[in-house]
Amino acid sequence: MIASSVLVLLGIGFTAAVILAVASKVLYVYEDPRIAKVERVLAGANCGACGYPGCNGAANGVVKGEAGSDVCVIGGPEVAKNVARVMGIELKVAEPKLAFVDCTGGDRAEDVYGYEGVSDCRAQAMLYTGSKMCPEGCLGYGSCVDACAFDAIRMGPNGYPVVNPERCVACNGCVVACPRGVISLVSLSSKMIHLNLETDCLAPCRQRCPGEINIPRYIEQASRGDMAGALATIRERIPMPLSIGRVCPRPCEKECRRQHVEEPIGINMIKRYIADWEMNSGERQPIECLPETGRKVAVIGGGPAGISCAYFLRRLGHSPTIFDSMPKIGGQLRYGIPEYRLPKSVLDWEIEGILDLGIDVMTETKFGRDISLPSLEEQGYEAVFLGIGAWISGQLPIEGADAKGVEGGTEFLTKVGLGVPGKVGKKVVVIGGGNTAVDSARTSLRLGAEVTMVYRRTREEMPANVEEVQACEDEGIKFQMLATPKRFIANDEGRVTHLEFTRNELGEPDASGRRKPVPVEGSESRIECDMVLLAIGQRPELECLYDDEGQCSIESTKWRTLAADPDTLQTAVPNVFVGGDAHLGPDLVISALGEGRKAARSIHQLLTEDALLVPKRKQRGMIPYTIFKDVHNVNVRHRSKMPHLCHGEERVCTFSEVEGALDTEQAKYEMCRCMRCGLTCYHRSGDDCESCDPPRAET
Repeated sequence: MIASSVLVLLGIGFTAAVILAVASKVLYVYEDPRIAKVERVLAGANCGACGYPGCNGAANGVVKGEAGSDVCVIGGPEVAKNVARVMGIELKVAEPKLAFVDCTGGDRAEDVYGYEGVSDCRAQAMLYTGSKMCPEGCLGYGSCVDACAFDAIRMGPNGYPVVNPERCVACNGCVVACPRGVISLVSLSSKMIHLNLETDCLAPCRQRCPGEINIPRYIEQASRGDMAGALATIRERIPMPLSIGRVCPRPCEKECRRQHVEEPIGINMIKRYIADWEMNSGERQPIECLPETGRKVAVIGGGPAGISCAYFLRRLGHSPTIFDSMPKIGGQLRYGIPEYRLPKSVLDWEIEGILDLGIDVMTETKFGRDISLPSLEEQGYEAVFLGIGAWISGQLPIEGADAKGVEGGTEFLTKVGLGVPGKVGKKVVVIGGGNTAVDSARTSLRLGAEVTMVYRRTREEMPANVEEVQACEDEGIKFQMLATPKRFIANDEGRVTHLEFTRNELGEPDASGRRKPVPVEGSESRIECDMVLLAIGQRPELECLYDDEGQCSIESTKWRTLAADPDTLQTAVPNVFVGGDAHLGPDLVISALGEGRKAARSIHQLLTEDALLVPKRKQRGMIPYTIFKDVHNVNVRHRSKMPHLCHGEERVCTFSEVEGALDTEQAKYEMCRCMRCGLTCYHRSGDDCESCDPPRAET
């Protein structure tokens, strides 16, 4: 019995062995030995941050071609190098990223109801989108902290998360956990090409800035003494803080919430202080650029738009070349803005730092004569940016407009910038009320003329900077307001001797929102003059775009500017982009700098992704719910006064810089006045600076 049982068991075992032997041949599953090798060189943390179930899953992904050599989030470049060696592939390490918190509200954001449910942001967001008054800000329950496997995030003292960059591995866990999009992964390139979104923490000043500069952030950094960080924040959006800190008319300040307490923050004064800090230190702060891509881009025009476009293209790793028709680049910054506002030495220092990044320049090279779109393509340029500016002054279609001594204000300023102003009249009339008119008037005064400005509306309607108009009055320039030029009177030699004008009254508002000037019949009068400067608008010179057969592939608008998609700045020719005054018409320098960055973003996408992407929730105007005048519980602290460097005869007889910079004490005070606004929140009394002494008297 026992023997038969043993035989049965032996038979069963033998049969099983035969079956297994056959199955091993038939059902054999081959495993690529590289999987084990890749798994061995991975970090072995099994954190799941790579998106695969453990390191074996990640290794399978690499071998299958689903993941790159940089699959391991926590391992870093060394692990990526080892994976690439195992796979025998080129090492491709992704651009470093960090978690970034775009919220400054936290505890300052008001509650709309009490929440007593599960302490989780995602749970709260499901109930009326959350209890905070701010619809986009942090809910404060720390779901992102719980989701981080690397202890890289903590809830800060102000009730919103703070990231430790030394521990962050960009695993994306916090981004997934946040229901409000408060946290994102950012890299150098993503920071530079990011467009303002409605979901960003946009203070009103930041919404209005044409350059989209993160104003509260750089003021906060500077207030902590992190001047290098503040400068880097500014340079994520514009390349020329030194210049713009002197010439910007500060549209951001017109939206500053502080104006509803007493006066706006001196945003531009702070920017200039930060930029001057670098220049006066004698040491340039490093500007990080991505590895070179070898992609060539032609930038036509070395004005603010062209310089900005080239700067951001270079930082994104591309190889831009600026072509400019003038002896030096700088555009209207060099040839249109007088030296008493922007010294050439300051402009040269700033441009030198930008070009040192590796940007080539070809001056005295005119587009349409020396180069063209076809010739640039032949030279290997894959994209072209047209930033040709608006250099032609508007004309007055009245009698005597061709008299000697009547010329454009832009042309006059350009000649002064080139050092060849020619003979300036003894009695100069400047027609217009914008910044070009003011610059023409103050420049003529410094060249020895008696100057009268003629404008068809009142002083209150003048589009020039209020401070610049006041400077004209302070320096002794006369005003003839409510006057419309009727004709120029010339002598027998054809030189202008008088301007005849008609007096106006203001009627109903026109399309611009300003009251329309209405001529008063029989009110003609004359002003004696021997030179007239017309500053009544500017337009681009589009003739350079036409070929020998009179054809132009770039469309123009009824305003004689270049047509382009407003979001991408791409023209009808796919690889040609425009920006600045050539696209907008005569506008602000900060607008040109902003358009240069926007164009660089599109060109970068064209070269690297072959597609131009515009965010769906791009901010296009002021966000209504963020604009309010009821700003309560804020201490009154009056605005600092801008110091002046020269006075009296020295001011009007030379081109020395007039406005100065805040000193350290004044700058700290002005930074302290900033309420660190978010979308709806702001610092109230008790939340702001502990010590904020009043500024010193103006010097």
